[in-house]
Formats: sequence, structure tokens, C-alpha cells
Amino acid sequence: MNLTSIIGLGLGILAVFGGALLEGIHLHSILQGTAAIIVLGGTFGATLLSFPFKIIVSACKSMKKAMIDRQNDLNHLIQSITRYAIISRREGRFALQDRLPEVADHFLRRALTLVVDGTDTKTMREVMEVELNQIEANGDLEAKVFEAAGGYAPTIGIIGAVLGLIHVMQNLTDPSQLGTGIAVAFVATVYGVGSANLIFFPFASKLRNRLKQTITAKEMMLEGAIGIQEGTNPHIIEEKLKSFLTVNERNQRKVIGPDFSGRILDLKRSGGRRQ
Repeated sequence: MNLTSIIGLGLGILAVFGGALLEGIHLHSILQGTAAIIVLGGTFGATLLSFPFKIIVSACKSMKKAMIDRQNDLNHLIQSITRYAIISRREGRFALQDRLPEVADHFLRRALTLVVDGTDTKTMREVMEVELNQIEANGDLEAKVFEAAGGYAPTIGIIGAVLGLIHVMQNLTDPSQLGTGIAVAFVATVYGVGSANLIFFPFASKLRNRLKQTITAKEMMLEGAIGIQEGTNPHIIEEKLKSFLTVNERNQRKVIGPDFSGRILDLKRSGGRRQ
């Protein structure tokens, strides 16, 4: 469970409703079903008109993953790639074929499959970069869905407010109800601006940040696979992959303990047996 997403969303909504209560506004004045239908329904309709349905479904699934899934552990990824490099250097690249079923990530599994097939590095890079570009394009579209929704929601909220004011103007014969009617009319604006800035735009930013992390992880996989194909020393591969890490991730790497590169000499001394 991604606690930062849950806490952030809950804190934002709590701050708005809590502030309203502190101002003496009753909840029933804010919780207006008609305004919610206008804003949310209108926003969804405009977004659906802007993007193919499958992209919207994919964006909704990505939102769920952003709320639940953990981020990529790049330190663990480096250890895994280094382990495959050690196996390939010790037993030959064909030994990786038996390890392919255990590779959970499709991108890494495909890259290692190309290594086993003996694909030259130039072709491997070209093939995998096409898939990498496709992953980036799809992720960018998913973020744009929420950005578009965030742009539509405030405008549709204004439309809801205008509709509410029209209803108020039609009932000017009862001046005592004008204040309440105008207040209710502006609830749609609150819903529009609130949903844009508390839900849609933050999720768009979160998806873009996750996309950057995903692309970084895929680039690491590609560079590691190319290093294995070229027969590069596993320690050199590991050091090259470390350059993708941030300062905090490198410090975390020191905390979690030794990695697979420190086992290369032990493997040689033991005659190739695993420790």
C-alpha cells in the first residue's frame, strides 16, 4: 500500500472539509449531489471525448497501481542483473535460458532472451528501444488523461454554478432563499476546482514521476543486458548501473549490505559453485 498517496489524498480532502466546518459551514451545504453529477459527469464525458476508451481504462488502472504498488527497487534490480551477468560469464549465455521463467519483468526477460539468442548489441538496442519508446508514449498518454480532466473540471464547475444561478434568478419572488440558493450554486465551482487540484493534477504528476522511474529501470535493464551480451565483467556492469542511482539510493545500497559483485572472487575460488 502506497501510504503517501492515501495520506496525501485524505489530508487534502480533510483540510477542505475541516476548514469549511471551522468557518461554520454545514456539511449538507457542501455535499450536493446535483453539483457532483454535473462536475464529475461532465468532466468524464469531456475526457472520454478527448481520448480512446482503452486509454482511459489504462489510466484508471495506473491510478489504482499508483495508490497500491510500491516503486521499483533499483538496488534489487542491480543485484539481479549482476547475478545474471555472473551466471553468463561463468557458464555461458545459454545458461540464462533456464533462468528466463523466473524473470518477472517482461522487458528484462525479452532483453535476456535476445542475449540467449545471440543477437548483436546494435540490433538488441534498436529492438528494445522501440519497446521502451512505446512504454514511455503509453505512460505519457495516461498522465495526459488526468491533466485533461483537471483542465475540464473547473470550467464545468463554473457551468454548474451558472446553472445554479439561473435557477436562483427564476425564483426571485422569495428573497429569503436567495442567499442559500447562491451558496448552493457555487458548490459546483468548489467541486470543479477541488477535484482538479486535489485529485486529477496530483495523479497526473504522480503518474509522470512513476513513468520516469519506470523508464530509468528499463534503461538499466537494457544496459545490463547489453553488457552481458558483450561479455563485460559483472563488476563493471554493476558499477555502470550504479550511475543510474540517486544519492539517496546509493546510500540505501550501503545500508542493505554487500551485493553480488563481492561474490565473484568467491565463485572463482569455489570452482564455480554457488555460495
